[in-house]
Amino acid sequence: MSLSDSGRLTIDGLSLEYRMIGPLPDQAPTVVMLHEGLGSVSLWNDFPDKLAARAKTGVFVYSRGGYGRSSAVPLPRPLDYMQRDAAEVVPKLLDAIGFRRGILLGHSDGASIATAYLGSAQDHRVRGLVLIAPHFFTEPEGLAEIRRAKEAYDTTDLRARLARHHEHVDVAFRGWNDAWLDPCFATEFDLTEALAYIRVPILIVQGENDPYGTVRQIEVAQEECYCPVDVAILPNCGHSPHREQPDRALEEIGAFVDRILRVHGEGKLEAA
Repeated sequence: MSLSDSGRLTIDGLSLEYRMIGPLPDQAPTVVMLHEGLGSVSLWNDFPDKLAARAKTGVFVYSRGGYGRSSAVPLPRPLDYMQRDAAEVVPKLLDAIGFRRGILLGHSDGASIATAYLGSAQDHRVRGLVLIAPHFFTEPEGLAEIRRAKEAYDTTDLRARLARHHEHVDVAFRGWNDAWLDPCFATEFDLTEALAYIRVPILIVQGENDPYGTVRQIEVAQEECYCPVDVAILPNCGHSPHREQPDRALEEIGAFVDRILRVHGEGKLEAA
């Protein structure tokens, strides 16, 4: 298909906004970026553009249902909403954009969705995973931070700030926050087993001061994965390395993409 620089795709009845930077997915390796639990196309800022220039690949970013300018979704979200997105949306989206070879890059919830996808589907097109501040299971520290986010949403200007990026801001926030704080969520969300089924190299990028996840998340990935797991822990950095330390994050991710795609001679694809 022919993708515009920006637009909408319809996947399972949802209209999903997207941006495409660089060569199209059917013409060159592509990094597909999956945003965090409160993220969107616009909240990546200019990091996708910098990554496309650094990695010399195409970069595709989109807003999941309920986020950004994409369609709203019903609330409450099912407690396995990340696993459902991985199973039901990601493969259809990759097919729809003509994805032929590349890397999935996810931040926070997006990293969980990417993990769930590669832990349940052997997709030969995906040659590596970049997981920024991933969570594979719940931790008391992360849940405490999510409770603080709820208080901030109700009592500060957080809602107004998020509304600049989300057309359906209450759907975006409540869908994420209510699910994570549901007492039954911990039993529904555990990707530990999925890690053992991933068969491509992984890069984990995490801030050493990430309030949403401890180093135990990284340790579990190293313990469970049979594939190579590279780790970059950025000092003086919190939950969003690509925003807080973009140059360092870009270098770590760019070097990984180079190694995974270029070392194996996976530059420009042959014509279809």
